[in-house]
Amino acid sequence: MNKPVCVIIGVGPGNGAALATRFAKEGYQLALLARSSKTIHKLASELEDTRTYECDVANNDSVQKTFSQIQHDFGVIDVVVFNAGGGAWGNIEEIQPDTFESSWRVNALGLMLVSQQVIPMMKRMGQGNIIVTGATASKRGGINTAAFAPAKAAQRSLAESMAKYLGPFGIHVALVIIDGVIDIPMTRERMPDKADAFFVKPSEVANTVFWLTQQDPSAWSFEVEVRPFAENW
Repeated sequence: MNKPVCVIIGVGPGNGAALATRFAKEGYQLALLARSSKTIHKLASELEDTRTYECDVANNDSVQKTFSQIQHDFGVIDVVVFNAGGGAWGNIEEIQPDTFESSWRVNALGLMLVSQQVIPMMKRMGQGNIIVTGATASKRGGINTAAFAPAKAAQRSLAESMAKYLGPFGIHVALVIIDGVIDIPMTRERMPDKADAFFVKPSEVANTVFWLTQQDPSAWSFEVEVRPFAENW
């Protein structure tokens, strides 16, 4: 029996790497996507049945070429985890038009372009999972999230629209809203005074994402919020 295929988009040292490790542990073949494959070669070498691809999810040609190659290499795709999420910080007077557009293109347009590549095959199979990692910025605009919050809000609305449309076809679309600071070396260096309880563990985000892909259709979740208990909300 062929192993199922999981495509993880936006693989870095935090959630992306944890997601890859979790799905590999469950016996999935993996396609790992990043803007530069150099950042994920080492991770891929440590996992079985894993290939890497350079892809700019904000560019339609790049997405089409990448997914054509993935289908050639693996066949049908069972799970897509959209973990790409470019962010830019600044208030409404500080952000530039190209920064605003870039954030939207990665978070919202990227999700649309990727989803359009996998929906037809998932509909033919009558099943599939598209899981999106989002942020609390999708629910509220902060002073310095004048570019990031609108992009994440657009992503959340698109995911909700997709979930309602694709559910009858057996395709589960879900959004994991991450509320907190991801526990990676860079954030530890920036916040050396913070206790362990302050940070979100990537391995636990990965566990939540995998759990969503295993839900029975009679009780699908669309939106799940994850945060450490110490986070204010």
